[in-house]
Amino acid sequence: METTEPAVSDETMGWITRLIEIDTTSRGSNLPLIDVVAAEVRRSGVEPVLVPNTDGSKANLVATFPASDGSVHGGIILSGHTDVVPVDGQEWSSEPFAPEVRDGRLYGRGACDMKAFVGAVVARIPEIAAQPLREPLHLAFSYDEEIGCLGAEDLVKDMVGRGLRPRACIVGEPTSMRVIRGHKSINLVRLDFRGVAAHSSRTPYGVNAIEYASAFARFVRGIADEFREQGPHDDAFDVPFTTCTVNLIEGGIAVNTIPAECSLQFEFRTIGGVDSRSLLGRFQSELDRIEAQMKAENPAAGIDVTVVAAAPGLDTGKDADVVRLAAEWGGEPSPEKVAYGTEAGLFDQGGIPTVVCGPGDIAQAHSPDEFVELAQIAKCEEFLDSVIAHVRG
Repeated sequence: METTEPAVSDETMGWITRLIEIDTTSRGSNLPLIDVVAAEVRRSGVEPVLVPNTDGSKANLVATFPASDGSVHGGIILSGHTDVVPVDGQEWSSEPFAPEVRDGRLYGRGACDMKAFVGAVVARIPEIAAQPLREPLHLAFSYDEEIGCLGAEDLVKDMVGRGLRPRACIVGEPTSMRVIRGHKSINLVRLDFRGVAAHSSRTPYGVNAIEYASAFARFVRGIADEFREQGPHDDAFDVPFTTCTVNLIEGGIAVNTIPAECSLQFEFRTIGGVDSRSLLGRFQSELDRIEAQMKAENPAAGIDVTVVAAAPGLDTGKDADVVRLAAEWGGEPSPEKVAYGTEAGLFDQGGIPTVVCGPGDIAQAHSPDEFVELAQIAKCEEFLDSVIAHVRG
């Protein structure tokens, strides 16, 4: 029997396809995508605000469609990130940046995470601008979410600094269109252990960077076991406790040489009720202790600490107005919280009530043959149309 594909508008599919075709892997620039979106915003009569990174190679975009009285304060934010993860080393059945539809799914890098949502929003810019709005609608598109929500920090600062004070924000990360009101924080830390090289037959003359890095890795595992066993716990998460893990370690040059260098990268993801800054302080105290031991062997030894990324968690109250609104617009109410991080915590920290609700399953994100179900895009279209109807009143 021949099946009918879910109805997705040509405008939406055209924009999603166009955005996937632009390679916005985080290591490169997102400006080609920002440029085409900015041009579409300008065609609607609105001048977007671009918030660049320090060297100007990337930018966030904020577009505010004012209320009929000219007000830009209050209103609703629709937010998404523009970058995608690499495809290096992955085996794809089709070209990652040449999207194609197969068996009711749209395949391509970023199809799920999260150009389906961004494309569906951009496709509605002419409609948003076509009729007067009762309250403003803000579009907020960021860079470098995939490497630590780096762009969104400045994006939120810009919106807060301009006094926009939106009353609700929808971050369209893939949730299968469920309304998610909580996720863990994410904190990425790089440690560079500086030892002293020596021939391996002369161990008292060297400081072994790998051994000291390993001692810290054991400490991280001990903290992880403590959270697993003692909590606090939150059963709304599939992993209901704070996690800590060492995920990358490199060091040494030869088997007969005391290693002078070892780099270690670890992360921790906290649930609500665990202060990520306090936990980072606990890790720092252990590093201070280890560094003192290293310097006792040789004053030239030490540890360099770099916080690569620190994005706050989200814990929006179940009775918050944004939770109710998202459900009214067609999001599926859900008691669940998610372990993966998003930019929602940054909006919440900026005083903007926020939930996460977008098309696609997070299980497809970052994977080879990444896809989003066409039925999910169709549900997202209905959701966005309800948002627009709401702001029109």
